[in-house]
Amino acid sequence: MSRALPKYNKRRVGLAGGAAAVALTGAVIAGTALAGESSDGGGADARTLAGPGTISCPDVASQLPAVPASAQAEVTRNLALLDQQIAEANKRLVDTVGQGEPNFVQNAILGPLEDKRIATVNRIATAIGRTADRPAGLDSLAACSLDAQGDPAAPGQEETGGAGTAAPPAEDAGGDTGAGGGDAGAGQGGDASGAGTISCPDVASQLPAVPASAQAEVTRNLALLDQQIAEANKRLVDTVGQGGPNFVQNAILGPLEDKRIATVNRIATAIGRTADRPAGLDSLAACTLTK
Repeated sequence: MSRALPKYNKRRVGLAGGAAAVALTGAVIAGTALAGESSDGGGADARTLAGPGTISCPDVASQLPAVPASAQAEVTRNLALLDQQIAEANKRLVDTVGQGEPNFVQNAILGPLEDKRIATVNRIATAIGRTADRPAGLDSLAACSLDAQGDPAAPGQEETGGAGTAAPPAEDAGGDTGAGGGDAGAGQGGDASGAGTISCPDVASQLPAVPASAQAEVTRNLALLDQQIAEANKRLVDTVGQGGPNFVQNAILGPLEDKRIATVNRIATAIGRTADRPAGLDSLAACTLTK
């Protein structure tokens, strides 16, 4: 049985399937207007003061089924987090106007934002799925866009305390093809630059028996985990000597963790369709730098 979610101060977002309305507040951050999920399903609409455009995202709350009482607190918290993620991305859009490389907005703002949203909507689906039917297809609401005022290729600076210039994240939204037997537990080896090596926990060895119906999807996502580490190690080499003291954490390790959370959630979902969904895979997402 569902009951009304706690109310925030601003917009009301209707929950489909009979759930009560939810009011959410987008985070207010200096230099931006409110950014968050819209009430009409049309996405977030928050104008930045510097005029680089607005990041708009599909509305998640209106696409949810009735939320069980046991899941309401977690769902509400993650819906608010979606607002906060958009607000932070809009702030970064303002802070980085006129700086950086041609594809900066896509690679460093929209891409990492999509990865964070995939991880967040998967947590929402998991919370609901513990005591009701797990909602499917929420990943399709993760991708955001820049409105006509902004140019997705607009440049930005290398690091301002957020996502940094990450590798293009398209593969994380829909998975990647290719064979793969596991996660590169120790990263992709060292390099001559002295940048170090990114090491990540092995995921494949922590999985239960994989149903035949899920094998292809699991294999594809295990290969994607390897690819993500390889790309992060390449970026580590390419950016030696750049950025501030927290550059590696903010621009490489942080976005890599977001990608891995989204990927291991897809693995868990694939297995969970015909067997017990493996729990705790998110704990394997964080990686470290080994000098």
